[in-house]
Amino acid sequence: MNPPFQRLQTFIRRFELLIVVTLILLMMVVVAQSLVELILVLWKDMLAGPVNVLQNQEMLTVLGFFMMVLIALELLETIKNYLTENAIHVEVVLLVAMIAVARKVIILDMKELQPLTLFGIAALILSLAGSYWLLKKTEVTRK
Repeated sequence: MNPPFQRLQTFIRRFELLIVVTLILLMMVVVAQSLVELILVLWKDMLAGPVNVLQNQEMLTVLGFFMMVLIALELLETIKNYLTENAIHVEVVLLVAMIAVARKVIILDMKELQPLTLFGIAALILSLAGSYWLLKKTEVTRK
């Protein structure tokens, strides 16, 4: 390889490393902020009255925050894997997508949705689950 090309590759790799590290730091801020928001919502609800008085909408809000923290952690794992192995794992991306769809399904008001939208969500869930199953089945046969 000629030296100018090597310098360009080194520059690109360092730039990429800077971006990935910045993304990790920002994702850590998002996870921490989501966790603080979840704690505040739970604290507010506990101070409002007895523990089992959470209404449906409040419970959906709390579950939505839990799922948001899980999604952020999975995304952080994806970015960390990219940094350490210089590769994105399809399994982790599928898990993030499944958690995100599950979060959306949990917080949706099913009464306000059109039937075609529900069929679309069902198709999305089935395709993600099928993809994950095929990925796992392929990994087993490769071993």
